[in-house]
Amino acid sequence: MKILVTGGAGFIGSAVVRLAIARGHEIVNLDALTYAACLDNVAEVADSPLYAFEQADIRDRAALDRVLDTHKPDAIMHLAAESHVDRSIDGPGDFIETNITGTYQLLEAARAYWTAQGKPDSFRFHHISTDEVFGSLGPTGMFTEETPYDPRSPYSASKAASDHLVRAWAETYGLPVVLTNCSNNYGPYHFPEKLIPVVILNALADKALPIYGDGSNIRDWLYVEDHADALLCVLEKGALNRSYNIGGENERTNLELVKTICAILDEKRPRAEGSYADLITFVTDRPGHDARYAIDANRIISELGWKPSVTVEEGLARTVQWYLDNEDWWRALQARDGVGQRLGVDKK
Repeated sequence: MKILVTGGAGFIGSAVVRLAIARGHEIVNLDALTYAACLDNVAEVADSPLYAFEQADIRDRAALDRVLDTHKPDAIMHLAAESHVDRSIDGPGDFIETNITGTYQLLEAARAYWTAQGKPDSFRFHHISTDEVFGSLGPTGMFTEETPYDPRSPYSASKAASDHLVRAWAETYGLPVVLTNCSNNYGPYHFPEKLIPVVILNALADKALPIYGDGSNIRDWLYVEDHADALLCVLEKGALNRSYNIGGENERTNLELVKTICAILDEKRPRAEGSYADLITFVTDRPGHDARYAIDANRIISELGWKPSVTVEEGLARTVQWYLDNEDWWRALQARDGVGQRLGVDKK
């Protein structure tokens, strides 16, 4: 299968690119190379005859038409997005432009291409989204595919809008789509502004480990390579116009998560004195911080036979080791705009 992956130089997109090529798929990686993208993420497959790269913005319809006409993919996996909640609080406009307008332009380009190809039944537009579109949970319950949308941040609102656009293009124009909504990802190549890499890298620098509020916010953590496996599973086997929730079955509070990372680092690279947990610092919470996310992944498990394979403890150990082994990668990214700064602070 030839797959066009948007955002394939990003964190999740690059995991999809690497795994898909390992499984023999042809990949066209379309990425605008904005601040969070890094071609080093796909360096191991860059010389493969199965790989092609196109630098283009999903908001640029002419570029999209050219890429589709040139490469003639069998499917599109749409991962390109602005995704950092804190950045969306400071600058929501970029999220509206990329996640909503960009998705619209990609849908229109895909529709034109699919029509020109004779509307093949085998074509798929796979839209990759987030569990954050569902809002916030209380102490019990889980998000299912039928959970009403209730986004709380500019980021999640923009992703919710893009989900609605994809469903509308399926219903109105017959575009063959599948959708997925995932829980929090982590793992190798995670851009160093998100919680887990921030904690790892601050700890290695003997800096404070910032935790929002009291650290009680709960997330379901999904190892990125498990997620890539699930996405390819949905693309290949998912029912037309159906959505699938993808979760890691690994709920942890932020405080529990950070303490686990500290314990792993204590073992792998001990501090000169004391534990890394001594660096934990509670900071002012961000505005509208959702209390809890939890994914009910029964649909993808029962219908498609996929399950997560990595526990959060195992995944965190792999992730910490990867950052210890790849200092050149993350040091280069730490110089990029906003990395290492507190973003998303309520300025009222």
